[in-house]
Amino acid sequence: MSKLIVCSEADLPSVNMRASLLRMHEWEDLGSFDGSSYMSSGDCLMMSIPDMHIRHDGLDREAERFGIKVDSVIVMSRHSAKSGRPALTAHPIGNYHEAEHGGRPETLVRACPSEMTDAVRRIHEYNRDPGVQTCFEVTHHGPYLDKPTFYIEIGSDESHWGDMHSAELLAHVISDLEPHDEYPILVGIGGGHYAPRFTEAVLSSKVNFGHMIPNYQLEGRDDDDIARMVRDACDASGTDSVYVHRKSMKGPEAHRISDIVRSAGFDTVASKDFEPISGN
Repeated sequence: MSKLIVCSEADLPSVNMRASLLRMHEWEDLGSFDGSSYMSSGDCLMMSIPDMHIRHDGLDREAERFGIKVDSVIVMSRHSAKSGRPALTAHPIGNYHEAEHGGRPETLVRACPSEMTDAVRRIHEYNRDPGVQTCFEVTHHGPYLDKPTFYIEIGSDESHWGDMHSAELLAHVISDLEPHDEYPILVGIGGGHYAPRFTEAVLSSKVNFGHMIPNYQLEGRDDDDIARMVRDACDASGTDSVYVHRKSMKGPEAHRISDIVRSAGFDTVASKDFEPISGN
């Protein structure tokens, strides 16, 4: 497996995570191509681009034209939130509807459920500061890529983006990933942008999450559009199993969403079916 780690020179946390990774391992300079530079260390490859990643479609194809085999992609990034709360996050990418922040409309990028979920578990394990939030974010923004991809981020505003401790922590997370591919993969539906229920589930149970559809993406949508989102999310996550966060919805809406999921040909699972992680 070859893992492509992407650094954006226009993104301070991305640059700081790269600096931490460069200190932690021996890297070989592979040269430059089409404005980007490349380095390798074991099965990890690092691509540094001059522009912001969210609008740089086809990063994986560029790397492969350079001669690098890409199996999965991790993009190092900053995270912005009006709350300003410090946070360390990971999330899949793509757009359920409009493409206001890069990527393609109504198009999801293939998820990395086991790698992304392991990243969240390790962030939670390594983060000793209770004031720093550890969580998934739901699927949002670009770029468009062909290979399975997830983002790992430092937030939530400029006062936190330059924090070197956070950059080093996430660099260790990236280096230490040992995904549990044997755990069942779920698509999550419901809740808010920071997916607290899905985060809680992976910290206590042997499940991996791929794409996640929050309540705000469901509001005002008809059954056909919701069914399309579910199909896209399951296809891009490699699963037929969906976990509906029923407590985040009113009863009739939870029934409606569950019925749409099943009518679209997918299974709904309940948290009582999850196998606990040893010690929890």
